[in-house]
Amino acid sequence: MRRGARLAELTTLAVGGPIDRLVEVADADELVTAVRDADESGRPLLLLGGGSNIVAPDEGWAGDVVLVRSRGVVRSEDSLTVQAGEDWDAFVAHTVAERLAGVEALSGIPGSTGATPVQNVGAYGQEVAQTITAVEVWDRVEKDRRTLSPAECGFGYRDSRLKRDPGRFVVLSVTFALRPGELSAPVGYAELARTLGIEVGDRAPLADVRAAVLQLRRGKGMVLDPADPDSRSAGSFFTNPVVPAERAVEGCPSWPAADGRVKLSAAWLVQHAGFGRGTRDGRVGTSSRHSLALTTEPGATAAELLAFADRVVAAVRDQFGVTLEREPTAIRP
Repeated sequence: MRRGARLAELTTLAVGGPIDRLVEVADADELVTAVRDADESGRPLLLLGGGSNIVAPDEGWAGDVVLVRSRGVVRSEDSLTVQAGEDWDAFVAHTVAERLAGVEALSGIPGSTGATPVQNVGAYGQEVAQTITAVEVWDRVEKDRRTLSPAECGFGYRDSRLKRDPGRFVVLSVTFALRPGELSAPVGYAELARTLGIEVGDRAPLADVRAAVLQLRRGKGMVLDPADPDSRSAGSFFTNPVVPAERAVEGCPSWPAADGRVKLSAAWLVQHAGFGRGTRDGRVGTSSRHSLALTTEPGATAAELLAFADRVVAAVRDQFGVTLEREPTAIRP
């Protein structure tokens, strides 16, 4: 345990104030112990993996921040059980090297593996719900270790039961079932298919898909790079809104969703509401390469960032009648 750290040092948006107690854990047992200790002592608890999907409070955290640094990947036939603190992109690279298909289009996403089922992380036509078979958790209500099935996880678009019931479940490990072979899962995203020179629905060599996704993400400032100011972000700041088909916005790219609804392009809505690439307000604004990513400059605060995001939401709602939802979680002290 140490004192004196700041949340800004541990998050990709680089905002957030001082931490009362910073605890680093190296395995699942240590993680459970740290969580139980905080709960039994009545100290507020914040779990951090890669810090890539939160807006940390300027006031800091007057309690325990637990850094999840558990590591390990165990393979059983074509299933891999991954510790929560394992770096996500390193795990994806491992699956490609092992010729296992199913998460290759999720290359380059920052953060830890334990965070992926919470958000049902997805990109370029894949999401983790397609391959997750089990999530081992510590249930802070029942005070017990449990293994949740995909049905119990309640996955939705960038959503899950773990997200809808915040604070209850602590992810300890995630198990994925992947398909052995040299070729990827069918490519379901048009931009990725064009980059690979194939048709939507075709397969491509796993390594080629990973390289193409990294190329696309890097071109949008979506791969963490200390030398790239556009990567000082949480990735996409807003989810693509899903609306009834009759509320589709003219000219806005859309895709079919469940129950006769359509998914609209949040990037298009943001840009056409007056917040194109490189729109700045002081030390915060949209990325110079992607209107959906909000970025910060040194010295920026969470308050500045959230105020800018609220302006974007208001402009889209006023112009198009659609309400955007934030993708990263804004932590309240």
